[in-house]
This record gives sequence, C-alpha cells and structure tokens, in this order.
Amino acid sequence: MALIVQKYGGTSVGSIDRIRNVAARMKQTRDEGNQVIGVVSAMSGVTDGLIGMAKELDENPSERELDVLLATGEQQTIALVAMALLAQGVDAASITGRQAGIFTTGSHTRGRISNMDPTLMKRFIDEGKTLVVAGFQGITVDGMVHTLGRGGSDLTAIAVAAALKADVCQILTDVDGVYTCDPRVVKNARKLPEISYDEMLEMASSGSKVMQSRSVEFAKKFGVVFEVRSSLNDNPGTLVLEEHPNMENVVIRGISIERSQARVTISGIPDLPGMSGKILGVLADAEINLDMIVSNTSNDDNLSRHSFTMHSTDLGKAQAALKPLLAELTPNAQIQTEAGIAKLSAVGIGMRSHSGVAATMFKALGDKGINIGMISTSEIKIAVTVDEVHIEDAARAVHDAFGLDKAPV
Repeated sequence: MALIVQKYGGTSVGSIDRIRNVAARMKQTRDEGNQVIGVVSAMSGVTDGLIGMAKELDENPSERELDVLLATGEQQTIALVAMALLAQGVDAASITGRQAGIFTTGSHTRGRISNMDPTLMKRFIDEGKTLVVAGFQGITVDGMVHTLGRGGSDLTAIAVAAALKADVCQILTDVDGVYTCDPRVVKNARKLPEISYDEMLEMASSGSKVMQSRSVEFAKKFGVVFEVRSSLNDNPGTLVLEEHPNMENVVIRGISIERSQARVTISGIPDLPGMSGKILGVLADAEINLDMIVSNTSNDDNLSRHSFTMHSTDLGKAQAALKPLLAELTPNAQIQTEAGIAKLSAVGIGMRSHSGVAATMFKALGDKGINIGMISTSEIKIAVTVDEVHIEDAARAVHDAFGLDKAPV
C-alpha cells in the first residue's frame, strides 16, 4: 500500500462540482489500494476576496490579522472536501495547518516552515481515515496563525509528504506537467517525463509558474519525489526527482521566461571595500528580491558601476531605499532605471558536460535581430535580458535552436 499526498490548487476546488470531482479522485486513489492525503488551497478567488475586504477597512491592514483572515479560506475548503468524501462513503477528516503540526517562523504573510510534528496525522492515518489538510498555513511557536505566502499550499504538500515519508507527492493543477517552455508562447513545446530538482529549481526561479522555487528546495532537501500533473485528466505528469546519469545527455531541458522585470543601474560609486554590501543591504532591508547582478570598475577613475534586476513592482521601492544611502556615500552617484524588460533562461544539467551552449543561444537571438542586455550564468543555466516586446520571439528562437520540440534519442 502506497502513501500518496495529493495537492489541489484553487482552480481544482473552485466550485462545488469541482470539489466533488476532487473527492472522487481521492476516493479512486484509495480504492486502488493506496492511502491518500489531500492538501488543498482556498477556492479560486476566495483569497483575493478576503484581501479586498481587509483593504476596504484599512489600505495597509495588520499582517497578523491578515494571516488570521486568509487562513479561513483553506479551512472552508478542507471542510467541504471532507464532506464530499464522507458523502461518497469515504471515512475522512479535515485538519488545519496547526492540527497537522506545521510550525513556522518568519514574518506574517511570508512564513517559512521550521518544523513538523505529524503525530495527529499519523493517528488519523492509523485509524484508516482519509485526511484533508489545509495548505498555505501553519502556527508559530507562540501559537500565532501564520500563512506561507505564494506557493504555500505546494510547500505544505511537500512538507506533509516529507514528514510522513510518503511514496510520492502529486501536485495536481490546471496544467498536465512541466513543458520545455510555456505552451501558450511556444506552440510546439513538449511535456517532459522527468526533470531533476536542480533543473526544476532553476526554471522556477527563472519565471516558470508551475512551482515556486522554495517548494522545490524543500523537496530536494528531504528527498521528496513529486509529480506535477493535471487534476482534470489521468494523463501521466512530470516527475521531479534526484539527478541520475542519463539526465546529462540532454543539454537543455527547458526555456523559461519572466516578464515585468526592471533594471537599476548605479554609477559613480567609489571602488572601495564594502560598497556592494551597503547597497545590497538597504535593498535587503526593504525586502526587495534581486535577480541578476552585474558590477564593474573603471580603472581610470576608481569608480564602480552596479546593475541589478528585480520585479518592476519593486522599482519605486528600490529607488526610495537607495537615494538616502547614495547621498550619504557620494555626491556623484547616479541612479538610472529601466522598465519594460524580460528575462530569458535556458536550463539543463547537460551544460556541465557540453560546450557551445551560450554560442548557440546568442546566435539564435542574433539571427532574429534581438539584442541582449545583461547576462547571468550558473552551472546549469544561462539567462539574458531582452526588451519585453521581444521575449516571445526570443523564447521561440532559442527553443527551436536547441530542438526542444523533439524527444531526446
């Protein structure tokens, strides 16, 4: 008997009919001889509705109270799914994040899982119950309700699977796997049968909307094999698992795009030790996540230049954080900003053992007349910025250049 954790997103439980379908799918998994645990999100639109009501009362609502409010969305869903299971003859029970033993740390609305105590879950499983667990939420060590931020239900499912040593964790969503690129952009994109944790992590951090990167990090840390598959059909999905030797035969696994990026460039900074730390420190204090970072120095005047990218919504906050620091450091510093850019990333662990990847990528873009801005690399990724208006053409050109529409031989 296998223990399977199934995560259902807001779209999958977005109506009473869909909740019945989720319950039927869980029942089918159980009838096949497996133990099953469902982890569910709030019904589609509920979280946004709760945030809207909070902001009608206060444009900047208390994050502590927002956590208490938002946690009710998942609690509504778990009760409804459990009721649907009971109506279909399955002995089921719903439990909140607190009851599931999910302990968290960090700021309200942006919690991180610090520890798991699966005692109650194990007791219910031993009693033969099918569990429905609230995703997206946990409890702090001092008893405060805490939500996990974007991708929190995926993270909950991975954590539950790790704590209970599940055989597999299925992330059931409105897509039927991980593709070589977004099929809405690249029509001949191909579904991948498997992908390594590291490749999935790079794709998630580079704009792929299938999974949040922290869920993949958690799965890698605890060795949780998970499958991304559709909740609307029974087609096989994409397995995300430990790297194995055959994976290196595939040079590029996939192409990711990330829109709505902005670049900030600071010039005229003295080339002195600690300057980069001060600049990045104020951005960290403002809770701005940076992506690509490029720094260079002019030998003629001992001044340095720093450029970094971020989501365009953080651009104003970044300028506000940097201006006081730069005025304090030097009167010659200048800030230049640029919105309307996007990031294109080619990802594959095969880069470690194959040369010429960058040349192929840059030639494909050049042949299409697409200019490259910043360049960033890791062991298994090459990322570039381009004007956002060209990002779809860029993705198609690079996808074709590596022949990603064809299954590897």
